[in-house]
Amino acid sequence: MDRTDRRLGIAIGVICLLGIGVATYLTYVHYAGLKPLCLNSGGCETVQSSRYAIFLGIPVPVLGLAGYIGILGSLAIPGDIGRGLGALLAVFGFGFSMYLTSLELFRIHAICQWCVSSAVLMTLLAILTVWRLWRYQPALPVADEAPGEAPGEAQPQE
Repeated sequence: MDRTDRRLGIAIGVICLLGIGVATYLTYVHYAGLKPLCLNSGGCETVQSSRYAIFLGIPVPVLGLAGYIGILGSLAIPGDIGRGLGALLAVFGFGFSMYLTSLELFRIHAICQWCVSSAVLMTLLAILTVWRLWRYQPALPVADEAPGEAPGEAQPQE
């Protein structure tokens, strides 16, 4: 593992821990039946009590918690499989976050600061995990080159 990969892994891990904190808080609020702390005028409570706060029978914060834990866990899997799994989970999480944000804006008409912070964290994770995956993709051979040839050294034709 080179230094850049290590730094990306650390950054991804720290962001996952922040996301786990947000999702854990929202999961606790959901199951305890509490009103979430909110800096704006009740937007968090409106979002958390909406019909969109549960997806396929699962509270959305629980899905977020699973996503952050999955991405964090992918850091423990070596090689391309771990990088690919982390990127897949983060890109899926990013897309789901954008879907939820659009619901807040256009259906619920309220913004939850916790949800926005989670969406920002998932966006950062998508960027970093895809960058980490992309950095380590092997170069594809050029069609004109035979395997084992140095670039630009075509075999003489007979």
